[in-house]
Amino acid sequence: MKATLVVLTLNEIESLPVTMPQIDRSLFEQILIVDGNSSDGTADWCRAQGYEVYVQKERGLRKAYQEAMSLIRGDVIVTFSPDGNSLPEALPRLLKKMEEGYDMVIASRYLEGAKSQDDDIVTGFGNWFFTTLTNVLYRAHYTDAFVIYRAYRKPLFYELGFDTDKGFTRPERWFNTHVSIEPLLSVRAAKKGYKIGEIPADEPPRIAGERKLQVIRWGLTFLYQIIVERFSR
Repeated sequence: MKATLVVLTLNEIESLPVTMPQIDRSLFEQILIVDGNSSDGTADWCRAQGYEVYVQKERGLRKAYQEAMSLIRGDVIVTFSPDGNSLPEALPRLLKKMEEGYDMVIASRYLEGAKSQDDDIVTGFGNWFFTTLTNVLYRAHYTDAFVIYRAYRKPLFYELGFDTDKGFTRPERWFNTHVSIEPLLSVRAAKKGYKIGEIPADEPPRIAGERKLQVIRWGLTFLYQIIVERFSR
């Protein structure tokens, strides 16, 4: 099994020197930095360390995935946040779980005693609410449906339609925002009956930088997606 680690960056120059040296490069066929046009030298630092860097043309995490997908050489994609929230030592366990034949494995912040040190009362409730709603509507068993930190088969991206804008254009326009694919990825994978697993993995506090979360706009977009997807073909 060949895996590509996709590291999503936007002005992460303070956290990268802390998190990236903790990653065992031998685990991966490829480590790809997908940068959202950082203004702090993030892309230059990554190139200097020998990492492959792609600077996206359009805004938003969803566009980062769409633009970079053709560059990914691995059979399995692992998505990783370098701001400190994703635990590097969980990477071997995540890949090992994928080798058991799963279509997608999530590094859950809430499974078997794992915890998030980055949650506040609003994000903690939001993660619980949307995960519960996903489980109820799609007969799933997630403990963490929203987290970026996960692994999945590369073909799954195309099988579930994430190479198109379907399911995103209308709510993003209505709520004036750009969202990532993880919530809808969890929804569509459950809807299709894919084999989904989880491993427990703490979420450490962010090392530096500002949280980019848009609580109200993203929340409304995710609520729309979860409900509308239930009744779409």
